[in-house]
Amino acid sequence: MPKAYWIANVTVTDPSRYQGYQAVAPAAFAEFGARFLARGEAETLEGRAWQRRVVIEFDSLEQARACYESKTYQAARAERAGACEADIALIEGLD
Repeated sequence: MPKAYWIANVTVTDPSRYQGYQAVAPAAFAEFGARFLARGEAETLEGRAWQRRVVIEFDSLEQARACYESKTYQAARAERAGACEADIALIEGLD
């Protein structure tokens, strides 16, 4: 079964409020065995420039989706509402 990845593009608009997300989200990722492969500023060569890019690995697409849909992550997501602009996608890896 191929791995799966969250690809997140984020620009923080309210750093103090975003700290609430950062305090809660790690529990969701730990619960689903997520591994951070990349996180931080990135050089944008084409398209919209985001402040941060994040790549998170999961053992499967089902696991990645379950993490996103979990009560734990949805609580974290509520913490970041209004604190950032974000695009998040799930993508299945190659075998």
